[in-house]
Amino acid sequence: MIESAANAKFKRIQKLMKQARARKKEGVFVVEGWKMVREALQRDLVQELYCDEKEEQALAKELAKLQKRPAIEVLKTALFKQMSDTVNPQGVLAVITMPSYDREQMISSDECKLLCLENIQDPGNLGTMFRTAEGAGMSGVVLSSGCVDLFNPKVVRSTMGAMFRVPFYICKSMSEEMKQLQNQSFHFYAAHLQGKKNFREETYDGRIGILIGNEANGLSDEVTALADKKVIIPMKGELESLNAAVSAALLMYEVQRNKLCCN
Repeated sequence: MIESAANAKFKRIQKLMKQARARKKEGVFVVEGWKMVREALQRDLVQELYCDEKEEQALAKELAKLQKRPAIEVLKTALFKQMSDTVNPQGVLAVITMPSYDREQMISSDECKLLCLENIQDPGNLGTMFRTAEGAGMSGVVLSSGCVDLFNPKVVRSTMGAMFRVPFYICKSMSEEMKQLQNQSFHFYAAHLQGKKNFREETYDGRIGILIGNEANGLSDEVTALADKKVIIPMKGELESLNAAVSAALLMYEVQRNKLCCN
C-alpha cells in the first residue's frame, strides 16, 4: 500500500498528470474514473492501476472478468484524493498506453469526413469536439501540433472515452497536411466570418475536412487561404462568433445530416 506522497510511484503519477513532456517521453497518460478505466482495460491499454483502499474489492472484481490482469496499487483514501486531478474522485485511475491510429487507413474511404482542428487551446472544447465527432459519425480528427495536449487530464475527461473510439492523428503543420490531403481529392470547408455561403447550403460530398480554428484568433491566414470553401454560420444579435465547439458541432451534424436521417 502506498502511504506517503514521497513514494516514487505517487510522484510519477502527479508528474504524468501535470507535464505533457513526461507523458510524451513515456508514451503514456493517466485516466480517472470507472468508465475510462473500464474502456482502457477492454482495449488492453492499461499498464498500471491505482485505487483508493475503499475501491480495492470492486476493482479486483472488475479485473476478474479479464484474462490479463494488471497489478493494483492501493492508496489510503486521503492520499488518493491528493493524487487525483478531480474534486470528487471515484477512487480508481490507470496509467495507460497512448492510443494510436493508422493515418492511411483513417483517410482511405471515398466518403472520409475529417474534423480538422488548428490550435484549439481550451481542454473542454477539444474534449467536447471529440465527443461530437463520434456522435456525428465523423471518420476521424486531425489536430495541429499547436492544439492543447490531447492527453491533458482535463481533455481526457471531456472526451468521455471518445478518444478511444474516434481515430485521430497529430500533424506538425495543418497547412502542409491540407496540401497533402488535397492531392488525395480532399476538399476543405472553413468555418469563417468571411464566408459568403450559409453552411447549410453546401453538400459536403466526397472526401472532406471541416476546419475549426483557435478560440481567440480563428484559423491562420495560411490555412484559410488553402480552404476550398468558406462557410458562415448565420447569427442574430450582436455576436461576432460562436464557441468553437458549438461551431464544430453545427458543421459536423450538417455534414452527416442525410446519413443520420437515413439511419
